[in-house]
Amino acid sequence: MATPVMMPNVGITVETCVLTKWLKQKGETVEEGEVLFTYETDKSTLEQEAPVSGTVLEIFFGEDSDVPVMTNVCVIGAPGEDVEEFRPGKADGKEEAPAPAKEEATAVQAAAETPSAAPVMNTGFIKASPRAKALAQKRGVNLQYVSGTGPDGRIIERDVFAAARGSGLSCREKEQTAPGADYVDEKMSVIRRTIAKQMSASLQTAAQLTHTLSFDASDILAFRKGIKSGEIQGYGNITLNDMILFVVSRTLAKPEHRALNAHLLENDIMRYFSGVHMGVAVDTERGLMVPTLFDCDKKPLNRISEEAKALAAKCRNGSALPDDLKGGTFTVSNLGAYGIEHFTPVINVPQTAILGVNTITTQIKAVDGGFRTYQAMGLSLTYDHRAVDGGPASRFLSELKNSLENFTSFLKEQEG
Repeated sequence: MATPVMMPNVGITVETCVLTKWLKQKGETVEEGEVLFTYETDKSTLEQEAPVSGTVLEIFFGEDSDVPVMTNVCVIGAPGEDVEEFRPGKADGKEEAPAPAKEEATAVQAAAETPSAAPVMNTGFIKASPRAKALAQKRGVNLQYVSGTGPDGRIIERDVFAAARGSGLSCREKEQTAPGADYVDEKMSVIRRTIAKQMSASLQTAAQLTHTLSFDASDILAFRKGIKSGEIQGYGNITLNDMILFVVSRTLAKPEHRALNAHLLENDIMRYFSGVHMGVAVDTERGLMVPTLFDCDKKPLNRISEEAKALAAKCRNGSALPDDLKGGTFTVSNLGAYGIEHFTPVINVPQTAILGVNTITTQIKAVDGGFRTYQAMGLSLTYDHRAVDGGPASRFLSELKNSLENFTSFLKEQEG
């Protein structure tokens, strides 16, 4: 019996996903559990497995299509079975999915079967079909370096797919190997476009100001050294960032700092949170992701460390779900591992603040009439001046400094 495969619903806030790559084509057999296609939300790249074994009877959407969740994208069954009842729009009387999606899927299959052509450099007027031109513009393919397999060497749609999918040299490789080509045009990924929109919106809407200070990191460094040597028992692989998350969450939970653990909404509404849901910025190959440690202020140091590492791993391996990446009330972004001494982090609106953590540097301070060196770590607090004034923001930083410089006693007080 023919079985439709839908675009999964991966979160209550996700309405559409981008179908990024087909791993199986129309007419190919697939086993239950094999990956059919990959798709992207605005934060994650995910895989969809075949729910049953059979033949891919029809593909309704081509690659790079923006597909509503819970919409049929293909059908698996036995050769010859009717698939029309599963075509998007059929069940509720709406119009069928646009024909180009079906034709595009066919062209993808044809491109995969097209022999690789030798690199070319077309000069003068380039013969290409209208659909090939439209697809080339969509995929960022330079027709100057595409071999045509249509009548009289005309470039047709499957030639563009072949170039974009790497049949022979890709369009970007051809641009690089062509005489005089000194640049490459690439369309931004879904996640990169999302980050761009969020950062632009943040800087355009929030009145952002950054305060910086440094604290003596001797105590947290000694604590970390004690854990690694076994002198301090009862803790796992606690990092400096874990300790900072612990202190920040407890400090934010205090009533006097509630404006920093808040959202500034439309119509001048401030939303104050009773729990600290900590966004932790994670650098991945696909771009910046910010998973959320919910109720961070109520969790012990070991639990914070475990969950932070697990969330970072999910972001880096592409398994983080949209629900993992929402709901933050404050964000910490640590660039210390890259040797950054100072930066101005951008607020993740509608949050009202974000804390940047800098690298450790050696500084000098006066002690008992003399001088001594110490290891200092910098903190950069960016806050929305519409929601928070300079005084409260500075007092928050000052309290963080004091607690981090006396981390061992602070931890005992908090965890008993």
